[in-house]
Amino acid sequence: MLALIIEWVIKSVIILLFGLTGFAYMTWYERRAVSRIQARIGPNRAGPFGLLQPIADGVKLIFKEDIIPAQADKIIYTVAPVILVVPAFLAFAVIPIGPSFTLFGRTIPLHLADVNIAILYLLALSSLAVYGIVLAGWASNNKYALLGGMRSSAQMISYELAMGVALASVVLTTSTFSLVKIVDFQAQVPLVVLQPLGFLLYAITALAEVNRAPFDLPEAEQELIAGYHIEYSGLRFALFYMAEYISMLAVASIAITLFMGGWRGPFLSEVLGPVWFFLKLVVAMFLFIWLRATFPRLRYDRLMNFGWKALLPLSLANVVVTAIGLVLADSTKNDVWLGLPLAFLILLLIGGFIFWGRRRPQAAPVAAQAYGLRSEA
Repeated sequence: MLALIIEWVIKSVIILLFGLTGFAYMTWYERRAVSRIQARIGPNRAGPFGLLQPIADGVKLIFKEDIIPAQADKIIYTVAPVILVVPAFLAFAVIPIGPSFTLFGRTIPLHLADVNIAILYLLALSSLAVYGIVLAGWASNNKYALLGGMRSSAQMISYELAMGVALASVVLTTSTFSLVKIVDFQAQVPLVVLQPLGFLLYAITALAEVNRAPFDLPEAEQELIAGYHIEYSGLRFALFYMAEYISMLAVASIAITLFMGGWRGPFLSEVLGPVWFFLKLVVAMFLFIWLRATFPRLRYDRLMNFGWKALLPLSLANVVVTAIGLVLADSTKNDVWLGLPLAFLILLLIGGFIFWGRRRPQAAPVAAQAYGLRSEA
């Protein structure tokens, strides 16, 4: 029992160090990558290649004056950043980063816990994180902060539903909620091959969940100045900054585990498992950065329409197609690798007939659209 407790403590410390280090150097990674995309230099003064810039930023925030608004609810104002950070760290508890290995006659798995309801656990944590944003906006006694918090809650409700339904297709395909067993299921082919639509839906909804561009409406500077964290400074602001980047690492790790084979690689997976996981994580984080530097911010009504009218129907259709594919695989005595592609082909044909069968309405003239008038055409 003592050895088990020591193992848990060591793994927990490693997760904390990974989150803190990953957060610090994700800021450097993002600034360097965005600067290259925008033909700039980026941080290059603090240390070689600017590698000490995260340390310099941390020292600056430590010594920066911490201001609390006079009319703020001081207790909730102080607790809100912590509520946002804790779920981001807890998500790593169920993510396997490598295979088990034997040390001194003891088998040590490279994950903190193999929970048989891991996907439900992750969905619950993602729902808890929004409380930190809403409470921060409300406790700041600032209308812009409150609007940012309310935006985040509406955004979470809209995209969390589509995310949960998209992950249901993974559960149907693998017949398990355990992330360890899902990685084992992908020993032959990663799930992104069987669930391309599910992967795309998860990627989009994950961006919205962590409030990253182009879904960063809760902190839109052109409308809300800085949104829910406008009244925060010093270390409290650093906690919000930390939560965003650790949440990015968490959702990217979940995507890698569920769709990209987890720690499995093209060769030497049993030996280089953590290395393959890290390389996939670096590529996934670059995609986050690339999207931020490429796509403009959505308008808020279009953000809501996209979540409810596009992503949710697509995720429901994906679940139906997955169920049809599994039934076809079972009835034809074939495995899931044949059934799911057949089902997606059926969905593609049906969607094509529906699309081409619809008659597009004739567009009104520009002047009529501007003044809300009907076209006489």
